[in-house]
Amino acid sequence: MSKAAELASLIGNINAGGGTSNKNLFINGAVTVSQRNGTTVSSGNNYAAMPDMFRTSAYATSTYQQSTDAPSGFTNSLKVNCNNSSSPNSTQTYRIECGIEGQNIAHLLYGTSDAKTATLSFYVKSSVTGVYSAALVNVAPGNASSQIASSATRSHIKTYTISSANTWEYKTLTFPGCPNGTWGNSNGNGISVVFDLGSGSTHQGAVDTWLSTSDTIASNQTLFGSNNGGTWQITGIQFEVGQNATAFDHEPFEKTLKKCQRYFYKFGGQNSFEHIPGIGQGNGSTFSTHYQHPVPMRTGPTLNLGGDWRINDTYLGSYYTFSGVGIDNATILTCRVYGNTSSAIGSDLGRILAYGDINAKWEHSAEL
Repeated sequence: MSKAAELASLIGNINAGGGTSNKNLFINGAVTVSQRNGTTVSSGNNYAAMPDMFRTSAYATSTYQQSTDAPSGFTNSLKVNCNNSSSPNSTQTYRIECGIEGQNIAHLLYGTSDAKTATLSFYVKSSVTGVYSAALVNVAPGNASSQIASSATRSHIKTYTISSANTWEYKTLTFPGCPNGTWGNSNGNGISVVFDLGSGSTHQGAVDTWLSTSDTIASNQTLFGSNNGGTWQITGIQFEVGQNATAFDHEPFEKTLKKCQRYFYKFGGQNSFEHIPGIGQGNGSTFSTHYQHPVPMRTGPTLNLGGDWRINDTYLGSYYTFSGVGIDNATILTCRVYGNTSSAIGSDLGRILAYGDINAKWEHSAEL
């Protein structure tokens, strides 16, 4: 795109209510943050195997990775490897999905007569050529087996074509504003952006129109899940107000990380000791501590942990195993964690430590 054309597109989007900074409503579109797995190849549904802000619902056995294979100007992409060679049944799904918080899309005015046009742009690469689908849906993801709930009341499907195998291609899709339906405008889900890789016929719908359904795939979609060994990659995802795709809004890594930590953050995974911020208080064989999240979270988070976590008694210098760990008083700013120690530590102060366990994880989640 020439500089003149790029400027004209930007001016057009500003006139439509977009902007020059923070224009990308999609968090981690350059796939630079992958707190759970780094660049490790992982498997599973929902968020567990994915880079931050992405989730998956796949009938096909697949692996996922933050890959260093990326188009010029980018360093990372999300790579999907298909290890399957069958077509889905009518109800199965194969989706890469990303939720955008309601208060971050409230200015789109969806559900009103003033609803704004928005454009989705991205770089995509696949070993399997053909027609693919992308969609907007107005409900929060459901669960690991069916992330777009059947109660969805609005969706809009568009298609794009991958023309050349194993070649990065740039795509733009412009969605008219939705004048009706119910759209979240608080800290719940506002819009789910869906990249469909080959869901079943139940999820097929008409393209280029707002539907009163949860459909996310066109009838002429390529079934990526039928291609054992197939790969599909994406990066440079931008969702912005206006009818024009503009240059990707690159931002400092630490800014993207903080945005992601609103929904998920973790400790652990280091070869050496790693401790949870804050000093706790012992009381016999129990221990509790309060600490502050690195950023305000979307809602009071849950706790998921694994590996060898211990209490370091800062008075005696001893290490005690930590079990029966729970969380309460969780707010968007702080939480209290408590548990049992293998030996009494009296009223001494202590710290929670990952005991040199690279597999240790201490995860807080407030995902959409």
